[in-house]
Amino acid sequence: MTTFLPSGGFFDPEKLEQEIDSLNIQVNDPNLWDNPDNARAILQKKSSLEKSLNELRKMDSEYKNLTELYDIAPEDPDVIAAIEKLADAAHRAKFITLFRDPADNNGAFLFIQAGAGGTEAQDWAQMLARMYARWAERHGFTCDVIEEHPGDTAGIKNITYRITGERAYGWLKNEIGVHRLVRISPFNANGKRQTSFASVDVWPDVDDSVEIEINDKDLRIDTYRSSGAGGQHVNKTDSAVRITHIPTGVVVTCQNERSQIQNREMAMKMLRSKLYELEMQKRAEAENAALAAQKKIEWGSQIRNYVLYPYQLVKDVRTGVEKTDSSAVLDGDLDDFMIACLQRGQ
Repeated sequence: MTTFLPSGGFFDPEKLEQEIDSLNIQVNDPNLWDNPDNARAILQKKSSLEKSLNELRKMDSEYKNLTELYDIAPEDPDVIAAIEKLADAAHRAKFITLFRDPADNNGAFLFIQAGAGGTEAQDWAQMLARMYARWAERHGFTCDVIEEHPGDTAGIKNITYRITGERAYGWLKNEIGVHRLVRISPFNANGKRQTSFASVDVWPDVDDSVEIEINDKDLRIDTYRSSGAGGQHVNKTDSAVRITHIPTGVVVTCQNERSQIQNREMAMKMLRSKLYELEMQKRAEAENAALAAQKKIEWGSQIRNYVLYPYQLVKDVRTGVEKTDSSAVLDGDLDDFMIACLQRGQ
């Protein structure tokens, strides 16, 4: 039989079961709801771990069934196809236990901002946008543009994606930071080497079950005319919406829906999600200063270098993971970098 899974079984559930047992003790504490926020976090984590455990058990059962079928009919094309399908799922599932935060199972909003440097940086931002869109496609995620501002000559000034799929945020959360590109400039007639920067921000797409208190008096809502690609509805009316949360200074914008009402609804969803992420960062800072520092968004907090000249190398400065096939990375081959960061955070 193919060797994509260990012959003794698919996974060891003991660690997950121990964590769930520990959380069950906390859940059964009569004083649990003295702190409602903490209680909800515990219940969310327990639910997430139980879901992961059930998924792994289901896959382990399927593995054992396929082992028996393969022994009976090793050349059956249906059996071989089922094995290949399970192999692909297994590659992802073996990392399920790395997704521990309550929001890890959620979709994500991803924001890319060109750094200083005009056309060079804006072109680099567009390259990153394509890279993440291709990565999402590889995972079977949906990647929708919420807002995009084109560059003055080429590329983009910034873009916001909504990436929908199981554990999209868990995969993407460690992409926050500055991404640095070194290459021969296609915009310089002298062919000089150019260094460009762009920043990436990520926050979870939380649903309505997460309680985030937002007072209307704390909001400033502006409307403006949409720009860039987007179909017939763009540039016709002041349908784009910008919402500023005054107490925190958080600003969210949406322009790609078909009406001002739809743009406002999406912008409010983004705001709720962003405020949730800020609250999670505060809790992380209280519990673990090192983790909090890792998640801060600061210009200069460079996380990855993409070198296209004078050699080919993409290197993550946090984990040391390197890939010499830069074309594959820019085509969405990012999982090794993401997995190393998840393992580092264990």
